[in-house]
Amino acid sequence: MNMADRSDEGAAMRTQTTTTFQHATGEKPAAVARSGWNGSRIRPVAFWATTLVIVFELVAGSVWNLVPIEWVEAQLRHLGYPHFFAYVLAAWQAGAAIAIIAPRLPLIKEWAYAGAFFLWSSAVASHLIVGDSLRTWGVPLVFGACAIVSWALRPADRRLPQTRLRRERRANAGQDRAGPAETRLRAWAVPIGLLVVVYAVSFLTLPAAEAMTHGWAVELGWIDE
Repeated sequence: MNMADRSDEGAAMRTQTTTTFQHATGEKPAAVARSGWNGSRIRPVAFWATTLVIVFELVAGSVWNLVPIEWVEAQLRHLGYPHFFAYVLAAWQAGAAIAIIAPRLPLIKEWAYAGAFFLWSSAVASHLIVGDSLRTWGVPLVFGACAIVSWALRPADRRLPQTRLRRERRANAGQDRAGPAETRLRAWAVPIGLLVVVYAVSFLTLPAAEAMTHGWAVELGWIDE
């Protein structure tokens, strides 16, 4: 093999190596981009899914406690709580639902999330203390978990500045006072509309809910047939 052939072979090997390296380095950013795209989509979907679950439960709970329906009265007697406790719960549940679904209001949201978690964790503890089965305390446990997920995934404009993630602090630097547009009627239209719909559904389905929960209370032995 002469020097020209060796030169051509070396050049071919270098070209192949360069192509392979470029291909490998080109795949990595693409993979990272795909991962970032998926993460950027999954996070808000998970946030709104869990947020809507807890808001709907808070609204329905406030309606059930405000009436209150037979299921609520039987459960309060079973757990040893006074009757008026239902009205206290109704007021705080309504307030928490409004605070969580409303735009901004980060400090009030912190208290609303804390109150919602306290509500459902206390329900779990109360049922466990009287010896109830998973059937009764499993539901508030799920709602408590949804409250934690919603709180952890809330976007930057729903967080206190000191609780924002580092990347969110950089992205929102200097924008905290750019709030007038967010607080206009348009920003409140969707939350208000959603609350109206959820409350309407809760009141309209109240007869069906009473019939369903009556059966549950009978099965659990809280009331007679």
